[in-house]
Amino acid sequence: MEPTLKRTPLFAAHQRAGGKLIEFGGWEMPVQYSTITDEHLCVRRAAGIFDISHMGEVTVRGPAAADFLNATLTNDVRKLAIGLGQYSLMCHEHGGVIDDLYAYRLGDQEYLLIINASRIEPDVAWLQKRLAAFPQHADVTLANLSDHTAAVAIQGPKTPGLLDQLFPAASTGGTHVAKPSELKKNQIAQFAFDGESVCVARTGYSGEDGFEVITPATLIEAVWDKALNLGHQFCLQPCGLGARDTLRTEVCYPLYGHELDENTTPIEAGVGFFVALDKGEFVGRTVLAHEKANGTKKKLVAFKMTDKAPPPRPHYPIWGGGSAVGEVVSGTQSPSLNNGIGMGYVPPTVAVIGGKIEIEIRGRRFAAEIVKKPIYKKA
Repeated sequence: MEPTLKRTPLFAAHQRAGGKLIEFGGWEMPVQYSTITDEHLCVRRAAGIFDISHMGEVTVRGPAAADFLNATLTNDVRKLAIGLGQYSLMCHEHGGVIDDLYAYRLGDQEYLLIINASRIEPDVAWLQKRLAAFPQHADVTLANLSDHTAAVAIQGPKTPGLLDQLFPAASTGGTHVAKPSELKKNQIAQFAFDGESVCVARTGYSGEDGFEVITPATLIEAVWDKALNLGHQFCLQPCGLGARDTLRTEVCYPLYGHELDENTTPIEAGVGFFVALDKGEFVGRTVLAHEKANGTKKKLVAFKMTDKAPPPRPHYPIWGGGSAVGEVVSGTQSPSLNNGIGMGYVPPTVAVIGGKIEIEIRGRRFAAEIVKKPIYKKA
């Protein structure tokens, strides 16, 4: 018997909007509503709304919450003022990535972690295991709120005006602002909606300005409907997983299961900036410090196809110097550049900007060039 796919609280809304639903990490999610290219370009030029309710939410509270997170994650949560968030990674002892996530500081002793949908169970199990071994475990409370929480991402250059109409009053917690458009990058605040408190963060995972709205699961459909009703003047349209993938690939943002996994370290993946080696001991630090000092065996590169070719896809072989040297982890036809692009792992000796490689596509090799990240830059 086929396992039952999980559905977000917006499943009926996707059906009403004509979303094409597919399986994604155990969830039944919309891949597109119109076309991937149309939705992608809408986000680049105006505004798009994505269902991200499948992602997980975990709160970490208590007098020792910051110390626990600093011993468990790669980034330094001591840098977070109340109302600020940061990208971070959770690694095992050998430096491999269990998950990449966002950590927000909601209060003096309260943090919110936004984790990947496919990693909710392993993440929570790992956090519980680490907490049990943490000397001050009695001063930390961990809660998995994923089943009771939902979220949408509203992305694109026209989103600040839309958010101000969606949440017209001043914030009630987190960063103190008169309206959402006053939030700066990576800030989070609480706003009232239908008499309840919701979180609005300004992070974005599309390479555009953007916001994430995190609500109780019972409230998300009202937020979705109101955003679409208000969104006509901002050219807002619903967007699926297809556009999410092309947008993040163009700007070289990693996706768990592609660029990141338990056999890949943050240093290999090129996100060493989010590894705070100077903050003291944390899980995986020894391996990551060694790699930062001595280099790695593989390195993530971005590439562009240089000749007419079918789109590159994950797992296609990468060739260099007449032999197979690596593998594509993300690949697509870029709607912004109208060109095949991707990312893949190769030996450091091959990972040279401007270097010529070939991507094997269905038994044939096509020319490509290693380029500086991000592949797409806003004009």
